[in-house]
Amino acid sequence: MSEITPELVRHLGELARIRLDDDEVTRLTGQLDAIVDNIAKVSQVATPDVVATSHPIPLENVFRPDTVGEVLTTAQALQNAPDAAGDRFRVTAILGEEQ
Repeated sequence: MSEITPELVRHLGELARIRLDDDEVTRLTGQLDAIVDNIAKVSQVATPDVVATSHPIPLENVFRPDTVGEVLTTAQALQNAPDAAGDRFRVTAILGEEQ
């Protein structure tokens, strides 16, 4: 028995303020019904004795050595800045501060 009906899809569209034509309602009815069916299948398999996991394979952080590479000079970093003050970028004030 299908839980998702065209009327339900139309109602959900109205709640979301999305205008749906008849073709979209038909397509979404089938897609949403398939999603609900798949969630029901997963719910049947998910039992309390199955441990929840976020990853099937244990994760391990891999770090590279932190070495200094080539860096830009201050002049190079500021050469294309729309506005600079001394050796800093100048930006518009935020959070209610005066400009």
